[in-house]
Amino acid sequence: MDINNIMQQAKSMQEKMAKIQEDLSKKTLTGSAGGGMVEVTVNGQGEVLKVSIEKIVIDPSEAEMLQDLIVAATNDAIRRAKELSQQELGQLTGGLNIPGLTNLMRP
Repeated sequence: MDINNIMQQAKSMQEKMAKIQEDLSKKTLTGSAGGGMVEVTVNGQGEVLKVSIEKIVIDPSEAEMLQDLIVAATNDAIRRAKELSQQELGQLTGGLNIPGLTNLMRP
């Protein structure tokens, strides 16, 4: 094995991963709860960009329900972002599950 070749391949993979992360930050996914009454939009890295709430669910006496809907919609959006991240990474690794590289979402 040629160490220079291995180093070149590692550098190439690192550059490709940086490009995928950049691309993921530009993609958006929306999660919803309550039949779409609460929607949360995140980018491909799981960062929350927007929260939309239908006025009908904004009732001070129902605050706990609204909080639950926001949590559910956020988790749905983040799950979608993780799936997209894994899909994009799968293209780079040829479908191999490499420990530490299964998710490109930033911590």
